[in-house]
Amino acid sequence: MKTLLNWKVWIGMLATALTLLAVSLVVILAGRPASPADREPASAAMTVIAASTSTPPAQAPTPTLPPTALPSTPTPLPGAFGLGVYVQITGTGGDGLRLRAEPNLGGQPLFLGYDSEVYQVVDGPIAADGHTWWKLTAPYDATRTGWAVQDYLTVIPSP
Repeated sequence: MKTLLNWKVWIGMLATALTLLAVSLVVILAGRPASPADREPASAAMTVIAASTSTPPAQAPTPTLPPTALPSTPTPLPGAFGLGVYVQITGTGGDGLRLRAEPNLGGQPLFLGYDSEVYQVVDGPIAADGHTWWKLTAPYDATRTGWAVQDYLTVIPSP
């Protein structure tokens, strides 16, 4: 009876193992950059948008006085625009709202505010170009400050 594991079988197994090892090394090393300097740096960008804690109830729009007749009270009435209130961008259809350097349509756009983004009113109202303008600042990033048209803002009721 002949043995199955003779020297020819051992040489064949060794040759096969070495071939597989060589192919594996070529595949692994071919897909790898030569040095750490050749590698692309990992980068990620994240924009954190503060979520509102409550959704304003669906209701008829609150009538507002013409901008020149708005009372300048230190504490605005609930649901009314005024200094210190929080507002949410709404109704842009996903296009975003341009926040501008000056309160008029000719003012340079600084950045886009997106639907559901929350801001605090820090100045205004100013009547210009047929709109009422409010200066807004993002509570999470003071660099996101600019003038916005009231038509796309909804007051967030305070708790």
